[in-house]
Amino acid sequence: MTIRLYDTSARQIRDFTPITPGRVSIYLCGATVQAAPHIGHIRSGLNFDIMRRWFEYRGYDVTFIRNVTDIDDKIIAKEAETGEPWWSIGYRNECAFNTAYDALGCLRPTYEPRATGHVPEMIEMMRELIDRGHAYAADGNVYFDVRSFEGYLALSNQELDNLLQPAGEGETGKRDPRDFAMWKAVKPGEPSWETPWGRGRPGWHLECSAMAHKYLGSAFDIHGGGVDLVFPHHENEIAQAKAFGDAFAAYWAHNAWVTMSGEKMSKSLGNSVLVSEMVKRWRPVVLRYYLGTPHYRSTIEYAEDALREAESAYGRIEGFAQRAVELAGPVEPAAEVPPAFAAAMDDDLGVPQALAVVHTAVRQGNAALTADDKDAVAARLAEIRAMLEVLGLDPLDARWTAGGDAGDELHGVVDSLVGLVLEQRQAARARKDYATADAIRDRLQRSGLAIEDTPAGPRWSLGGH
Repeated sequence: MTIRLYDTSARQIRDFTPITPGRVSIYLCGATVQAAPHIGHIRSGLNFDIMRRWFEYRGYDVTFIRNVTDIDDKIIAKEAETGEPWWSIGYRNECAFNTAYDALGCLRPTYEPRATGHVPEMIEMMRELIDRGHAYAADGNVYFDVRSFEGYLALSNQELDNLLQPAGEGETGKRDPRDFAMWKAVKPGEPSWETPWGRGRPGWHLECSAMAHKYLGSAFDIHGGGVDLVFPHHENEIAQAKAFGDAFAAYWAHNAWVTMSGEKMSKSLGNSVLVSEMVKRWRPVVLRYYLGTPHYRSTIEYAEDALREAESAYGRIEGFAQRAVELAGPVEPAAEVPPAFAAAMDDDLGVPQALAVVHTAVRQGNAALTADDKDAVAARLAEIRAMLEVLGLDPLDARWTAGGDAGDELHGVVDSLVGLVLEQRQAARARKDYATADAIRDRLQRSGLAIEDTPAGPRWSLGGH
């Protein structure tokens, strides 16, 4: 068994070899908490949740760090715009992110450090980089000298002479416009911390280099994040960390965007779809299926039709699981997933190919139900539960079967209403009014419901066609 991952730095799929046998260390760039999360933000957390689950299934002890950027230009701008304190904005939205992660079934990280809790580590890193000649102070700012670090821009494969480094207001005193800020001098009314070079606040890139070093040491296995972070964020993290003396990440993994009309989903474009609103309209498990089952390196173009397709596909899985339990009784997940599923997951987390194995098992299970083959039904259900457990989508997991969220409440209401209509249909059939019975069934099917007549009575499911 060898897990293979696409490494952005190598631009190819590589066999995964952990630094420490039996252990995997992952650092994921988490939320910048200036606003509540849309589904594009949460996709990254979901993709790396599946990565973590697969490593754990394969027997690794996983340390998973997902940071919170709770101070940056956008949060300070939001404070100026609304009058709400920056720390209040950050904490409120951090809670909103965690609510969204929980709703979609993401496992909690091993540690979730905040940037503002690690200023001493940042000062230590800056002091060492200045001593080594890789950084310098100017006008209360501290900058990284990009020309001092050989290999700068190797991750993003750019040429230094053509580089346009993003820069913020007040970044004065640079020796080279391509140098980037690690520390920003204090401005009136902004939060600040004391340093040997004057009061100020962290630069975005320094935060992650310092936190990765604190929680994972000088070398760790995988650094993850959205593809939009390759430059400047991850490129600058590498420069700081390696110039400091760290080996840093052995593999770089990046998930693709969720787009709308071909553009990256973002607040600045005004096209964000907030998770808090989406879970009112769609069951959280359907959102997880929609965001988590495409390959992590493929772009998802947001569309309502695609969500309905996800709802229908997951409904077929749920429908089989429910009928299987009725026939075979409770069935625990199998100890091992089928070899074809494992092979797909080992190959750069090939979730679409792995999911094809799931749906094949569902079709086989439905055939076994038709044949009333209890043993075959139980065997398929055990396989399906094992596979979906890895993806965080087991329909019989208490997370998805327990009541309490909006999706479950809505399902209960629909169940009651459809039950009343089905009673009317049964009454029509009992009085041999088959035209009315068929008309009721057709109307339900046009509404997206599939009706199945069973010895125990009629059963409905979503999109069972």
